Order: sequence, then structure tokens, then C-alpha cells
Amino acid sequence: MTKEELLEAIEKMSVVELIEFVKALEEKFGVSGMPMAVPMAGMPQAQQQAAAQEVEKTTFDVVLTSVGQAKIQVIKVLREALNISLKEANDMVSAVPQVVKKGLSKEEAEDLKNKLSAVGATVEIK
Repeated sequence: MTKEELLEAIEKMSVVELIEFVKALEEKFGVSGMPMAVPMAGMPQAQQQAAAQEVEKTTFDVVLTSVGQAKIQVIKVLREALNISLKEANDMVSAVPQVVKKGLSKEEAEDLKNKLSAVGATVEIK
């Protein structure tokens, strides 16, 4: 059998037959496929998309969902963290839920969330 004939035979296989063929190759030659390829093949499409989004997400938005009891403290934290005016910070806390900062790294988003949470605000990272 030539390489072209082998490729043509593989091309005509169903997905199930192809998976069985790959498993047979793995057993015969003691090798394994890519770790992500096997679980992805068995996942429903929604799970594959969710997994792909988790892998791809590198920037995060910090959303202020509640100011809590210490509105003035939250304003101070926002002014300091975002380098904004008192009026801008006040407008921000008056319009919750509000995205306070977009496009942060995971560490930056967690840092801002921790600062706001420390003064009683409720914050989500999206």
C-alpha cells in the first residue's frame, strides 16, 4: 500500500473509525496523541467553546456591582487606583453596576478587586 492509498483510506473513514484507528496506532507503537486532542474529541461543542474561551482569555474587566456601606472609602480607592477625579469616582459609584476598568491582566484585576473589596465594595471580574 502506498502512502497515497493509505491517506485515501484514512480520508474515507468515519470519525468513530478514525478514533479507533488512532487508538490502535497508539497501542501498536506505544505513543500517545496530543493531550488536548483526545478530550476535545469527546466533548460536546459547548464545552469545547468554553474551554477555548478559558484558554484564550487574557484580559479582564473589573465590574463594581455594589458600593456597600463605605461609599467614601470606595471613592478614595477608585481615585487612587484609576487616577481619576473626585467627580469621576463619585459618578462611578453612583451608577453601579459599572465597569471600572477594562483590559487588565488577571493579576491587575485581582489587585483592584481586593482593594475595593477591602473597603466593603462588591466586585466581579469578567
